[in-house]
Amino acid sequence: MNSKLKDKFTDQLFEAILLLNNKEECYKFFEDISTVNELKSLAQRLEVARMLNEGYTYEEIAETTGASTATISRVKRCLNYGADGYQLILERMKDNE
Repeated sequence: MNSKLKDKFTDQLFEAILLLNNKEECYKFFEDISTVNELKSLAQRLEVARMLNEGYTYEEIAETTGASTATISRVKRCLNYGADGYQLILERMKDNE
């Protein structure tokens, strides 16, 4: 875990997120706590990760998501060398299908 990330405010945020019960509550909370652009960026990165994980090319990902090649590269770096957070959630999402 990245010690630069961990602090009491971040812990509080994650605890709050874990208290959300459904998608509607997520929409309400994230609409209040973030800007539309911040939320759309997070959603875009998750879709980029999913597409990279499934073997799509940078060109296909950029065309589908509108993500820049810099964003795609950053997400790919996290998939390859990160904390495995993307892999964890992508596997769970696949199991939920």
